[in-house]
Amino acid sequence: MKRLVLLLSAGLVWAAPRAGVSELDAGSYLNHIKFLASEKLQGRSNGSAELDRAAAYIAKQFRAAGLKPVGASYFQEFDITVKARLGPKNHLAVQSGGAKQMMKLKDDFIPMSFSSTAKLGCPIVFAGYGISAKEYNYDDYAGIDVKGKCVLVMRYEPQEFDEKSVFNGKVYTEHSQLPSKGFNARLKGAKAIILVNNMWNRPSESDRLEKFGQANGPADTGIAYLQLKWSVAEKWMKDAGKDLKQTLEEIDKDLKPRSFAFPDSMRLELETEVQQVRKRVRNVAGYLPGNSDEYIVIGAHYDHLGLGDNHSLAPSLVGKVHHGADDNASGTAGVLELARYFGGKAKAQRGILFLTFAGEELGLLGSSYFVNHPMLPLEKAAAMINMDMIGRVNNGKVYVGGTGTGSTLKSIVEKSANEAAIQIDLSDKSGYGSSDHTSFTTKQVPVLFFFSGLHGDYHKPSDTWDKIDAGQAVKVLGVVAASAEKLTAAESRPQYVKVDVPRMPSGSSGGGSGYGPYFGSIPDFAEVPNGVRFSDVRQGSPADKAGLKGGDILVEFDGKAIQNLYDYTYALRAKKPGETVKVKILRAGQPVEASVLLTERK
Repeated sequence: MKRLVLLLSAGLVWAAPRAGVSELDAGSYLNHIKFLASEKLQGRSNGSAELDRAAAYIAKQFRAAGLKPVGASYFQEFDITVKARLGPKNHLAVQSGGAKQMMKLKDDFIPMSFSSTAKLGCPIVFAGYGISAKEYNYDDYAGIDVKGKCVLVMRYEPQEFDEKSVFNGKVYTEHSQLPSKGFNARLKGAKAIILVNNMWNRPSESDRLEKFGQANGPADTGIAYLQLKWSVAEKWMKDAGKDLKQTLEEIDKDLKPRSFAFPDSMRLELETEVQQVRKRVRNVAGYLPGNSDEYIVIGAHYDHLGLGDNHSLAPSLVGKVHHGADDNASGTAGVLELARYFGGKAKAQRGILFLTFAGEELGLLGSSYFVNHPMLPLEKAAAMINMDMIGRVNNGKVYVGGTGTGSTLKSIVEKSANEAAIQIDLSDKSGYGSSDHTSFTTKQVPVLFFFSGLHGDYHKPSDTWDKIDAGQAVKVLGVVAASAEKLTAAESRPQYVKVDVPRMPSGSSGGGSGYGPYFGSIPDFAEVPNGVRFSDVRQGSPADKAGLKGGDILVEFDGKAIQNLYDYTYALRAKKPGETVKVKILRAGQPVEASVLLTERK
């Protein structure tokens, strides 16, 4: 499951064994998980041979169940960016007093994985923490010109260990995030940002560079972005006549910037080459036709973290197999077991498209690709049922989201679960969240999302098959199967109902305790070269009132170029409710400008 906050609240409906549930086999279900989560499949990382092996296994099971391919193949292939790697041209040198000193790659400096590729020479400016925070009356860039220059900034934020800090006490704000620092530097006109390990108040920690690719961020921040050791930066500051530790102590004391331009005799020469690695991955689809051209989708993602990456919640164990038994071999095995179950039944009024997605862990990429390139007409999809992490039901309870998105879904699920020995939490009605059903919601397809909850092994190597409760999982599949049977047999399909995702605070917008400005767009997770595509716009929101629509690509916000979701989020947070911002979007390839009056989040 893609790592986002899940809000799960009360709203339970009691339920017990459905007649016929024994037709679903716990042994068969568990055997699928044993294979998918085995050492042999090495964690099923996107772009790996092991993920291809899992895809082949799924296709084989679909064929054995009597499912038909859609077109010539069971596979829907597409390309995604799976990681970044350092190219051969990464150099950093400082010129001081006519002498040039070369820095050592990986010892003294290392580019960030989201750095742009660049070659340049530039003056140096020390810009404190690289933060512009109007809400805290703090701006490291105040009174200093950084256009065309390389900015040297510290990691984290001022007063980070002071519980009384205006920067939300000891809790890091969004200004400490690495993409935010990069966007702010780019916005000010800098050509490169050099992030310094902040060691002055960390005497027990090692001045060690973070491993390339470990930090989260976009594919490209649009600026050359490097990490530098404290010891190197300390020497540079000394050559400029400054004491780095004393400078940071002074910033912490009064929260006033100490930014300055290095002497003209000091310049940087740098070259960064970060190569984005693109791989071909495959969604796997098997179709069970009905008597009409309408169908429902039963889906799950089958990718995981491989040997661990920056999404691992056990960073010290990166390099070991992250098995992904519950996340999401459990949901994939559910699709396979339901394919076998329905494959032996008589044809229903509507068909079923069994669909497993790649790319979910990288941002719902497989499901997003499918809904934008549907293998069957999407307007014929009556509903989508998604299963993600259903293998470890805790205290006999499973969460079912999305019931508000279809006119008949709540009653269908309640009836289906009426005789199952399992509790059903129906509190999340929106159809949005951290898994693949969200992609269908944005295309106005009613959805149901089955999820058994997070646990301590989530995104760790310890998520292994032996911890799966196959008996309870099969009870969940019984509810899914009964719901699918009702959806395929009903005289009329459920009507889509638009349910807004709950608005959440996104950082302070004044005084450190308010809600951020509200815009009202819902981002599409599909990759676009530049900008942020909207999958939808909330009805009555500022974006809606300004005439923005689903499918628009935001490329400029308040005069600032927007390259990715991080840029957009940072630019929005810098505004306040009541402000009007001019935006530029691309609609069907044509530029459109609009003015959006931001409101307060509620």
